[in-house]
Amino acid sequence: MKQKLIILLFVFTVINVFGQVPVTSKPTETINPANTISAAVDAFSNKSVRPVKKVPLDEALILIYDYDGTLFTFDLESETIAWTVKATDSFTEMCANGVTLLDGVLYVPFINGEIFAIDNQTGEIFWKSRLGDSKDQIILKNQIPVINNGKLFITTQSPNNNIYALNVKDGSLAWGNKLEATNNDMPVLFFDNKVFTQSASNVYSFDANTGKLLSQKSFEGAILGKPATDGETIFIANEKNAVYALTPDKLDILWEFKFDENQNNVRQHIVGKDKKVYFAAQGEEVSSIYAVDAKTGTQLWKTDFKADTIAYMIEESDNIWGYTRKGKLFQIDLTNGEIAFEVKLTTRPISNFEFASDDESLFYFSDAALIQFEFKTKDENEVYLRTSIKDDAYSAYVKLIR
Repeated sequence: MKQKLIILLFVFTVINVFGQVPVTSKPTETINPANTISAAVDAFSNKSVRPVKKVPLDEALILIYDYDGTLFTFDLESETIAWTVKATDSFTEMCANGVTLLDGVLYVPFINGEIFAIDNQTGEIFWKSRLGDSKDQIILKNQIPVINNGKLFITTQSPNNNIYALNVKDGSLAWGNKLEATNNDMPVLFFDNKVFTQSASNVYSFDANTGKLLSQKSFEGAILGKPATDGETIFIANEKNAVYALTPDKLDILWEFKFDENQNNVRQHIVGKDKKVYFAAQGEEVSSIYAVDAKTGTQLWKTDFKADTIAYMIEESDNIWGYTRKGKLFQIDLTNGEIAFEVKLTTRPISNFEFASDDESLFYFSDAALIQFEFKTKDENEVYLRTSIKDDAYSAYVKLIR
């Protein structure tokens, strides 16, 4: 009886702290029977300040997720900081994640496991959720929240390596499942009402509504790539030099494409479009971007970058845009792989690209400033300048509010 009273007192304490009981529902499916998700879900906490609602866009703002972990918006017209938000606690200064904007609400993951839903105009918070309770480990890394049908999907690293689905309206837990690997640092893929993710040597698909495990495909080596699709097929890369095409229903292998054995590390550099898949592979001497036919697995073209590695790539307006570690900005024509534009930058990009609506410039964050690069003049304009520069700037993220 004494033990039951202690448990009840603990529950009421949690209610007082968070304003509502953290969701502790067990997962629909446990992938690894030797482990359970119950401990991880018990550590889940959520505080809903007010219900999420659609917010008008303040299109004068650009969001900057600085490499020290600070999130703020910069007004491009008044050249002032509009608002700033930081994680509740963080054992180290690091961004390491991306941001999703939906209906005027920004969904932001922090490395400590927190996720905030934020009003783009004011910086006011709709809800906060926390995955795990670690104070000295990176829980969320390389994550960009994937949102569909009222749920936000995301994966976490050790010690609570899981895939989670949160209810967008209040941040509460919809479902969760344990993943095999301790390092889950790739965004998931939502397609055909399923959620696809990789972990260790496996690829999984879950029912997006219930979290039920639908399919699991095991490979000989580790699968470290982000899943991608062209709208019909799932593509994913292993840790070495292979890209696989999988059926979305049962994850059967349609084909395996092996590229240069001296290259690897595709990871997040993969895009599917118009029955083709494009990906970048890194090598010590030569790094390459490949185009492969989605139906047959046949190589269509390959573009090489000698003595350099590809740090970032994205598909934009039927072109591959990106930059290398040595600061070369490039544009590649999807139809033939030819380099349509390239320039050696004087500033070092460490973020994604955001293209201006007039198609005359793009934004990126460097180790020193927010840069607006103009295509015609090739000018690198400093829009916002940091007060200090770190030698070990890891990554940042920018997003135009639009």
